[in-house]
Amino acid sequence: MPDSRKPQFRPTTTWYEDADKYWKSVKSNNDGMLGGLEYVHEPDIRDSTAFLSKLVSQGKLTSGTSYACDCGAGIGRVSKHFLTAQFDKVDLVEQNSVFLKEAEETNLQEAQAQGKIGEFFPLGLQMFEPAQARYDVIWCQWVLSHLTDEDLEAFLVRCKSGLKDGGLICVKENVARIGYIVDDVDSSVTRATGIYEGVFKKAGLKVMAKQAQTGFPLGLFRVNMWALTPI
Repeated sequence: MPDSRKPQFRPTTTWYEDADKYWKSVKSNNDGMLGGLEYVHEPDIRDSTAFLSKLVSQGKLTSGTSYACDCGAGIGRVSKHFLTAQFDKVDLVEQNSVFLKEAEETNLQEAQAQGKIGEFFPLGLQMFEPAQARYDVIWCQWVLSHLTDEDLEAFLVRCKSGLKDGGLICVKENVARIGYIVDDVDSSVTRATGIYEGVFKKAGLKVMAKQAQTGFPLGLFRVNMWALTPI
């Protein structure tokens, strides 16, 4: 995968269009969603579940577990295997209409029959505006790399207003050791931990909890999970 390490990140003028074009070429299955690394699915779900459980047991998520939002939901992999097992209802945000159709018509049929699926939003996160005080958790996984720094900050600010009192924004993303790693193939940027946490702070959020993903093979990016609360 071509990449370039940079101390600064300057998105191209076709940044979002290029990402949209890339994802339209990807198969709508778990392997496609995971970039050909379907074997990370099981440890991913395991650690996400443990992370959320700890937030609840330690009293860091105090609003409850009635409503979550899956941002960058793809075909509903995270919603199906994780979020619907933890929350009463889940909304999905995904700009790729083919992926969203696969989620709605195939992967989440059982969850829909159980009343666990709320709304499907066919939008990129740079355009998504959560309803006021709707969610206990807004879960953002392997998607914020597609936002520019400016749009990431603005998105997080909007997410704050979408949280119930005591709710959390949870972020799970690849992290670079230093600076930015820009991938021109899928129009994404991997940020260093400090860069992410700087954006969180600018958006008026503080880190309530932080944990590294475990069980992934050597050679992959480190993956961090953060739980964020409005300052």
